[in-house]
Amino acid sequence: MNESVPNETPPSLTIDSYAIQELEQRLCQSLHLRIQKVPEPPSITKSDVKVAVLFSGGLDCTLLARLSHDILPKNETIDLLNVAFENPRVAAAAAGKEGATASVYESCPDRITGRAAFAELQRVCPDRNWRLVAIDIPYTETVAHRDMVKRLMRPHNTEMDLSIACALYFASRARGMAVNSRNSPSEPTQYTSPARVLLSGLGADELFAGYARHGVAFARDGFRGLIDEIHLDVSRLGKRNLGRDDRILSNWGREARYPFLDEDFVSYVLEAPVWEKCGFGVPEPSETTGVDYTGIDPEKRALRLLSLKLGMATVAREKKRAIQFGSRTAKMEKGRTKGTDALS
Repeated sequence: MNESVPNETPPSLTIDSYAIQELEQRLCQSLHLRIQKVPEPPSITKSDVKVAVLFSGGLDCTLLARLSHDILPKNETIDLLNVAFENPRVAAAAAGKEGATASVYESCPDRITGRAAFAELQRVCPDRNWRLVAIDIPYTETVAHRDMVKRLMRPHNTEMDLSIACALYFASRARGMAVNSRNSPSEPTQYTSPARVLLSGLGADELFAGYARHGVAFARDGFRGLIDEIHLDVSRLGKRNLGRDDRILSNWGREARYPFLDEDFVSYVLEAPVWEKCGFGVPEPSETTGVDYTGIDPEKRALRLLSLKLGMATVAREKKRAIQFGSRTAKMEKGRTKGTDALS
């Protein structure tokens, strides 16, 4: 890993920076290997879908969807799998508010950002059929599958592991109500994606300093603290996330693929100086550039700028949100449990 610390203030990052251009090229190379020439799904005579994206509407997954558009044939639909849960605790709190009529699913943060990102993808790539699959999971169904999820995620055994695993488990089942961008507006129809390949944005937060703790590390110890925190995150990624996620996602006979974790891509990112990956300690671009950089957070600044370069200004400004809070799998029951608590 490149552990160099700048001797002076690093240059600003813009959409025209060489680092952003190279990032796009390298990420596309990783995607090429993972989404081209995917075989037809078994037992299905003809399908226009081979690839689906685990889709919260956040930065990482939407960027993968957008770049996949540049690679896949235009006649292939890309499914966007967006999961939302009925959380009794949240629903009870909402019911007590005057005038609360919103669906427990449509009010989920990830459903809101998912629909917004779906609209932005339609705008920037109008010649692609995007299919948003709204996967709504009642609380009773979550409870019914909970033991299975626990078995799949072993040896992981915390409340946070279960919250994350539940979201991935039902998202990868890929069954919900679908709308197609080419038929929009249209009535949603019941649908199960035949896609054999699922794209996951796992690894982006660790490689590009996407967590709040990265900002804390920089505020405390500057570039040295930030580099150490990134190194720690990357070194434990396989143990903390990858095995658990892969076991969960493969349960439904689909294969998860992780473009951000391609070996060559990881090597490239780790060899790059930290100020080319995020915006901590990096000055804001000049206002004379003609591009609006306001609201672009320092976390994962390089990925945000790539999103902006590709025309997705809203996605570039999306805040980081953990999947268990975005889909509302966290803290479904009343109590004082913490994410790090072991399951009983």
